[in-house]
Amino acid sequence: MAISDILYLIGGLALFLFGMKMMSDGLEAVAGNKLKSILERLTSNRFLGVLVGLVITAAIQSSSGTTVMVVGFVNSGMMKLTQAVGVIMGANIGTTVTGQLIALDIGALAPIIAFVGVIMVSFMKGQKVTSIGQIIAGLGILFIGMSMMSTAMVPLRDNAKFIEMMVSFKNPLYGILAGTLFTALIQSSSASVGILQALAVGGVIGLDSAVYVLFGQNIGTCITAVLASLGANRNAKRATVVHLSFNILGTVIFVMLAYFLPLTDWVASWTPSRPAAQIANMHTLFNIATTLLLFPFGNYLAKLSYLILPEKEGEEGRKLLYLQRFQIGHTAIAISQLLDEVANMFNLAKDNISMALDMIITRKETNLQAIREQEEYIDYLNMEITRYISEISGTDMPRQDAETINALFRITGNIERIGDHAINITEHYQMMISHGAEFSKHAIGELVEMQSQLQCMMSQVNLLDLDEGDEVLKQVLIAEDKIDDMNSVYRQNQLARIAKGRCTPEACVIYNEILTDLERVADHFMVIARECHDNSFAIPKESDNILIQEEK
Repeated sequence: MAISDILYLIGGLALFLFGMKMMSDGLEAVAGNKLKSILERLTSNRFLGVLVGLVITAAIQSSSGTTVMVVGFVNSGMMKLTQAVGVIMGANIGTTVTGQLIALDIGALAPIIAFVGVIMVSFMKGQKVTSIGQIIAGLGILFIGMSMMSTAMVPLRDNAKFIEMMVSFKNPLYGILAGTLFTALIQSSSASVGILQALAVGGVIGLDSAVYVLFGQNIGTCITAVLASLGANRNAKRATVVHLSFNILGTVIFVMLAYFLPLTDWVASWTPSRPAAQIANMHTLFNIATTLLLFPFGNYLAKLSYLILPEKEGEEGRKLLYLQRFQIGHTAIAISQLLDEVANMFNLAKDNISMALDMIITRKETNLQAIREQEEYIDYLNMEITRYISEISGTDMPRQDAETINALFRITGNIERIGDHAINITEHYQMMISHGAEFSKHAIGELVEMQSQLQCMMSQVNLLDLDEGDEVLKQVLIAEDKIDDMNSVYRQNQLARIAKGRCTPEACVIYNEILTDLERVADHFMVIARECHDNSFAIPKESDNILIQEEK
C-alpha cells in the first residue's frame, strides 16, 4: 500500500467522521430539546419506550446519546430501570439507520448533496434552515469520505499480511474483540460500522469475517454509557449493565447462529452485489431480532442488574440529579439537563427562604438543621454547575445556546446568594433567641405579608417561557417594587414601635437586618426573572419533572 493510498485513506476517514458529526449536530440542533422531552415523558409503557428509543436514536444518529440521556433520567429518579430497558432496546434498533443510509448506492451524487448543503449553510438565513443544510452537507461529505476510504483500501486486497489479519476475524473471538475495542475507542458504533462497510466495499473483508466484528461493535458502543454512569448513582449504573447485558446476550445468540447455521449466506443473498448493504442488513437484523427475543425478559434483565450491583446502605450522598459529566456533544441535551439542575438548585433556595422565614414567624427551629444541610447542597450544586458550564463552554455551539448557558451561569450565582440570605435569616433567629428578643404581632404580620409577596415572585419565574412572558415579567417587577415599598414602610413602622416602647433595640436591629435580607432576595429573584425572559426560557417547576421512585 503506497503512501498516497494511506493519505487518501486517512483523508477519507476524516471526511467520513466529520460528515457524521455534521449530520448528528444538525439533527440535534433541529430537534434535540423536543426529543429529550419526548424521551422524558413517553416511556411509561415499555412498548412505547422501544418506539421512542428507536425514533430518537434515528434522529440524533447516536444510540450513545439516547443511552446517556436514559442514564441521566434513571440517575435522577425520573425513569424506572424497567422503563429504561425498553428505551435502550429501541436505541439499538435506531442506530442501524446510519448503516442503512451508508448502504445506499448514491456515491455519484455525494458531491451534489454536499454542495447543496454547503450553499444552505453559507448563504441562507435562519437557524433551522442552517441546521437542515448542515444535515444535508454532512450526508454528502459522509458519502465522499466513504468513497475515498473504499478506493484507498482496494490495494489491501493484494496485501498478504492484511488479508491474513482479515481472515483471522473468521474466528468469532478475534472478530468480536476487534469490533469491541475499535468501537469503544471511537465511541460510535455508527462510525465503526460505516468503516467496516468501507472495508467491505473495497473488497478487503467478506461478510463471513465482518459479521463477528459487527457483533463486537454492538458491545463496544456501550462504553459511552459506562463512562456517563461513573459519576452517577447505583441505579444509573444498573442501566448501563442492562445495556451491556442486552448486547452481550444478543452477540452470544447470533454468534451461535452464524457459526452453526448459514446465517451470513442467507443475509448476503438479499443483496448479493452490495457488500455495504449486507453489513447494514446484518446490523439491523441483529438488533431487531435481539429486541424481539429479549423484550419479554426485560424485567429479568433489570433483576440481573440488581444481582450484579446489589443495594448498599448509605451510598447515596450529595449528587447531581440531572447533569452527566460525560456528554457527547449534543448541546440541546446538555442545556436541558443543565436547566433541570439549575431548577433543582432554585427550588432548594426557595425552600430555604420559606423555612427560614417560618422559623422567624413561628419561633420554632425545627427546620434549622434542614436549612443548613440544604445550604451545603446548594453550594455543592453551585460548584458543580459552574464546573460543568466551564467544560461545555469550550465546545463549538450555536450562538443562542452559548447565550443560554451564560444566562444560566449568572442565574446560578443569584440562586447561591438567595441561599446565603436564608442562612443570614437563621442567624438572625439565633441572635433573637440568645438576646431574648421578640417581635410584636404587627412586625410578624409585616413579615408574613412580605413572605407572601416573595412567594408570588418565585412562582412567576416558572412561567416566563409562556406566550404572555412579557406580562409575567411585568408582574415580577411590580412585586419587586412592592417589596421595596414594604421595606421602607416597615422600617418606619419599626421606628414608631420602638419610640412607643413596643420594641426593644435588639429586636429593632434584627428586624431591620431581616428586611434587608428579604429586599435583596427579591432583587435576586428579579434578576433571575429578567435573565429567563431575555433568553426565552423559564426555570422548570418541580411538577414538570416526572419523579418516579424506583421500585425495589
